[in-house]
Amino acid sequence: MRKALYILGQLNDADIQWLAHNGTTRQLRDGEVVIQEGRPIDAIFVNLEGALSVTLGDGVEVARLGAGEFVGEISFVDSAPPSATVRGAGRASVLEVKRTAIQRKLNEDIGFSARFHRALAVFLADRLRASNRRLGYGKQGDLDSDVMLEGELDSTVLDTVAQAGERFRRLLGMLAAG
Repeated sequence: MRKALYILGQLNDADIQWLAHNGTTRQLRDGEVVIQEGRPIDAIFVNLEGALSVTLGDGVEVARLGAGEFVGEISFVDSAPPSATVRGAGRASVLEVKRTAIQRKLNEDIGFSARFHRALAVFLADRLRASNRRLGYGKQGDLDSDVMLEGELDSTVLDTVAQAGERFRRLLGMLAAG
């Protein structure tokens, strides 16, 4: 749910309500593909329940994502086809929000646009830092160091963790209410 902490923590309650009203809930069967590597996508997805499997071209699973995770956000930013395939791992449920709806909201609501893009930037910056650490660009510090350790949340995210969790619960409640 790490991605949700970054993204939902930057959005506000009205943004969450907008996502609930403008997305479509999809029930996935085991193995059902949500995103196909190399094929353009027209939506971003929020995993509501269950797990999603992320695989590369060779079919090797590189990640398993739980409830609250967003997928498709990188292709939303740069419009390039996805670099991995995402499918349901067992039964799962996702919220699908079409690119056209998001783009319309971004154009009409400057506040939403700022929060949405900041959320993506904060998340992608964290991912880049983690990749750099894995590649050896930066050394692991001790607990008194300002160097972030693998898996550690940035302080800007820590401030919004409780809000993000509550927003995800509220999103689930709105979707269940129909």
